[in-house]
Amino acid sequence: MNSKQVVLITGSSTGFGRLFTETLARKGHTVFATMRDPGGRNAKNASEIRTLAEKDSLPIHVLEMDVTDDASVERAIDAAVSKAGRIDVAINNAGYFLTGLEEAVTTEQARRLMDTNFLGPVRVNRAVLPHMRRQRSGMLMHISSGAGRIIVPSAGFYCASKFALEALAEAYSYELAAQGIESVIVEPGAYETPVFGNTVTAADEGRISTYGAIKELPAKVNAALSSTAGNAQEVADAVLRIYRDSRGREAVEVHRQPPEVRCRRDQRPLKASASQCAGGVWSYCRHEIRQRQSSRLRLAPRSLCEKTFEFGPVRYMLGPQPFRYRGTRGDFLQFNFRQR
Repeated sequence: MNSKQVVLITGSSTGFGRLFTETLARKGHTVFATMRDPGGRNAKNASEIRTLAEKDSLPIHVLEMDVTDDASVERAIDAAVSKAGRIDVAINNAGYFLTGLEEAVTTEQARRLMDTNFLGPVRVNRAVLPHMRRQRSGMLMHISSGAGRIIVPSAGFYCASKFALEALAEAYSYELAAQGIESVIVEPGAYETPVFGNTVTAADEGRISTYGAIKELPAKVNAALSSTAGNAQEVADAVLRIYRDSRGREAVEVHRQPPEVRCRRDQRPLKASASQCAGGVWSYCRHEIRQRQSSRLRLAPRSLCEKTFEFGPVRYMLGPQPFRYRGTRGDFLQFNFRQR
């Protein structure tokens, strides 16, 4: 990331947002850490961030923002621009996890989830884009999830919110590129953050009496995700590097030796030649996703492989993934899908 960038982060009270705030500020970037109710429910978190900023002389400013409220979003964006003069990067991080068999999720729970996980970024992007347009530069970064790529049983509504977020982010990338504004998708797997402690559970339990053993799925899935969670600092470091390395890229990089790929369903080895990778199409089995005008990148443990593509945003898949595409934790596929 270039020196003295101005970054606005949603959902900064805990988890990824808190780590992004400190990581970017320690590199000298001005960070506006936004959260709901910093004078009330998040008073302790806001105070800790302000204390850290004062103690270590970090350029961090705490702002109130409720991503479900248009006026709150507008006030926070205006305050940041008034103080710093611009916003170079907006990181849409605010969100939460909803678990439970899908029939047991009420329409009100679904509405609230989408209002935060999907419409929250819509509000933030609408508020920040006029400022980026005037600058003729900027980046919208969308913290999605591995659940924005695959369907996790007992997390269908959460997956739906992330699929919707990625559709929005990809559409932005087509529409805004000519104005110098990038749209990026980050897809973390399971990491050690408070997300599992702040999970919302499907409320209509009377609906699941006939499901038998399937009723145990939510608890088992959550336990599996929690038990394989990695160090969340990896994601913060990747976010720092994504913006830094995105500026001025032109070349497309590919692995000289494509990794062994195994089908998720039957685990048979699948192969792709280096020429196929370089050619831009990797269509590897009928069980997997085929051609799309997008790209997904691989984060092996502590190493990021970046690319630039003709179509769509760059997607960064960060592991450990809850559903791995190779047998060892931390090893991930690199995808390069283009329209023929």
